[in-house]
Amino acid sequence: MPIPKIISVDDHVVEPSHVWQTWLPEKYREKGPRIERKRWGSFSLNPGAKYTNTEDSEGMWGDAWIFEDRLIYVHKRFVAIPLDATPDGDITKFDRTKMVMEALTYDEMRPGCYDRDARMVEFERNWVDGSLPFPTFPRFCGQTFYEAEDKDLGLACVKAYNDWMVEEFCEPSEGVNIPLCLMPLWDVELAAAEIRRNAERGVRAFCFSELPTRLGLPSIHTGHWDPVFAACNDTGVTLAMHIGSSSTDPIASPDSPAGVGGTLAFNNSMASMADYLFSGKLIEFPKLKLAYSEGQIGWIPYALERADTVWDQHDSWQHSKERIPNPPSSYYYGRIFGCFTADRVGLKNLDLVGEDNICFETDYPHTDTTWPYSREYAEKMVADLDDAVAYKVLRGNAIKMLELDRV
Repeated sequence: MPIPKIISVDDHVVEPSHVWQTWLPEKYREKGPRIERKRWGSFSLNPGAKYTNTEDSEGMWGDAWIFEDRLIYVHKRFVAIPLDATPDGDITKFDRTKMVMEALTYDEMRPGCYDRDARMVEFERNWVDGSLPFPTFPRFCGQTFYEAEDKDLGLACVKAYNDWMVEEFCEPSEGVNIPLCLMPLWDVELAAAEIRRNAERGVRAFCFSELPTRLGLPSIHTGHWDPVFAACNDTGVTLAMHIGSSSTDPIASPDSPAGVGGTLAFNNSMASMADYLFSGKLIEFPKLKLAYSEGQIGWIPYALERADTVWDQHDSWQHSKERIPNPPSSYYYGRIFGCFTADRVGLKNLDLVGEDNICFETDYPHTDTTWPYSREYAEKMVADLDDAVAYKVLRGNAIKMLELDRV
């Protein structure tokens, strides 16, 4: 029997060039995000997922986002699949080596990266009928607007993004695109209000930072975020925390090769989960759901085991039981979702990870994507699972997490 259609809980949308110039109130459009096409030389990736972008009159053409009259981001070939990676449009010849850190225009990327209808075709070919799209220009939890000089403009940009996401990108897509919205991180009451505003129209996922203190924001232990947690608790909204949503990547040494950071990418997810397990917030807000996007799952069994050991054996001096009366792992099952692209170790330990706690992702259109072979890839990943468990991993758990009205 064929595997069930995939609902991917981590993909990425390249925002169309018109988003803010169409959806912002007119008074904000002059300073709001807009696209300019220029020639670019080499790029370098800096801490905080920011780039050094070098203009070069002899360089490659690339489309760049300008916000508050500042250069924010240039589209790049390793973030959006270039057309030359599928020569003559033949997706069976997908050449990942074409995804490099060089400038790119909208005209040179596969339309499915940014165009709703083209994206629906891409996913239909890929055995996917549901996709949760993380932002690109706003960054993984809206850091771009958090860093805005004019916070009224920043709030307007957040609302414009959410309106575009719901009304233009998702509602006409027949369920293929599943809305994932942003909150104004700098004002917790406004953030809670934006969650409730969008929950009323069916949104069940909001981007959040895995480690807010890395952004200069209060920790989850302070009580500062309780209005956000309460809004999610009351409306069924999941807080989706993508790796890099703290604008930091784990490193071993300041001069570690790039592959070190890529290997350690899950570390911030693990740190964040430990924070929540010991925080008491999962008790205070008993319906709060968390998802760690692209954090993989193989680390989860040991993290839970270690948390329970520390809770039990270190309590004489740490006093964890005063805050959380039951073992930390008891607050994990059914509440925290691990999301993976490639993690055979995690699947081999599914009884410990929890068959109700993991979701699959295709990571379109980033370098890690399993597109256009996600069906074949997923078939191999779940080959040793029975049909009921495979359904949960590829589809059922995402339906539960996102409260989707489908089977």
